Amino acid sequence: QVQLVESGGGLVQAGGSLRLDCTASGGTFSNYHMAWFRQAPGKERDLVARINWSGGTTYYADFVTGRFTISRDNTKNTVYLQMNALKPEDTAVYYCAAVRGVAWYTRPSQYDYWGQGTQVTVSS
Repeated sequence: QVQLVESGGGLVQAGGSLRLDCTASGGTFSNYHMAWFRQAPGKERDLVARINWSGGTTYYADFVTGRFTISRDNTKNTVYLQMNALKPEDTAVYYCAAVRGVAWYTRPSQYDYWGQGTQVTVSS
């Protein structure tokens, strides 16, 4: 059983930056592909970015390409999401998720473990 804990959310002005951290415990972190999703009120949970077990392959949703960077440190059991040039429409609860076996999953139902989420609010 893997436990995921996110941190780093908060309130930031448009154009600012935040870094989200997600630390895993209870499993071998390098066995898992990781992803960040987000969910705004009244909307579906969307994939933001994902990274394979080694960090060698990443994917970004179109709406964050060029602004956000996903990375991981397997020695610290942590995946990161660096968010730059934030926009008010980036306001959401951000969740990290983990899955074994397949690195290219895009749907929330395909991920096995989830964190509790961290709120990101971008003011205009």
